[in-house]
Amino acid sequence: MTTTAAPEPLHLRAMGSFHVGGRRVLLSGKPCYSRTMSEGGEPVNINPNGTYAIEQMYVQYFLPQHPNGKGPLVFWHGGGMTGAAWETKPDGADGWVNYFIRQGWDVYVCDAVERGRSGFAPFPDIWPEGPIIQTVDDVYARFRIGRGEHSYYPDPALRTAHPDTRFPLAHFDDFCLQMVPRWTHTNQAMIDAFQALLERIGPTSIVCHSQSGPLAMQLANAVPKHLRALVAIEPAGIPAEIETYATPTLIVMGGNLAGDERWQRLGEKISAFAGRHECVQVLDLEALGISGNSHVLMMDDNSDDIALRIQKWLLHTLPQ
Repeated sequence: MTTTAAPEPLHLRAMGSFHVGGRRVLLSGKPCYSRTMSEGGEPVNINPNGTYAIEQMYVQYFLPQHPNGKGPLVFWHGGGMTGAAWETKPDGADGWVNYFIRQGWDVYVCDAVERGRSGFAPFPDIWPEGPIIQTVDDVYARFRIGRGEHSYYPDPALRTAHPDTRFPLAHFDDFCLQMVPRWTHTNQAMIDAFQALLERIGPTSIVCHSQSGPLAMQLANAVPKHLRALVAIEPAGIPAEIETYATPTLIVMGGNLAGDERWQRLGEKISAFAGRHECVQVLDLEALGISGNSHVLMMDDNSDDIALRIQKWLLHTLPQ
């Protein structure tokens, strides 16, 4: 029997959290109502009129005892997810937060606007629409864990996964517990909050995923002095309005893309974007002979290997 040694303890000089960004909105003319707020409690009169703090972002930071001098490194999750995407993996192994702390990075993990501990605003009084909540079926197929539509069943024995998948299938149901409501109109609010974060902590590198990929590219284009490097994990789009782009960027693409029409089209856009800008490099894992990575490749069984490749690129790219 083989045993796996426990990882070395993490040594930090500081850790903490804060909220950043956001705006205030005044509501008036709304009717009051009554609600019982606690089990066994008395009804409370609720007056919805007044000032609301909205569109702020929650940030948690971990500063290693021995920094590598290349930080900070900010993690920005994808759609329907929170900063938990970068933390402990669904199978219980260390995620990228721990990995990069061990490499000496000052790490900042964010719950973007309207996710997790950042909260959301009343709708339709302030926000124009309600949230989108993804089904488990959709996550299984669209994240290229399952082999296309209708590959998910409540009974794990009936599910159809890609035969070479590197996602820990036994822990898919655990992964689904991370998924949260998301909105579709808050892109600019997210960009504004991340710009406020960069202005607070100084020139920064960002690791982003899926939905946040094109948003981070827009941010890089808007405030290039604040963004030193960008690593985009399977960005879900390329902003059409970007004509000039100067931020060193690594785009990482996983496996089983050929069988997904949406990702084929996105792949063409990504290749064209990289072809137009010398500062953009694509890390195509399948082209390197690494197959089976899902859309959430930071959770796959070879995530440490991918993190090592990103680490090497960052160290090579960032100034001494």
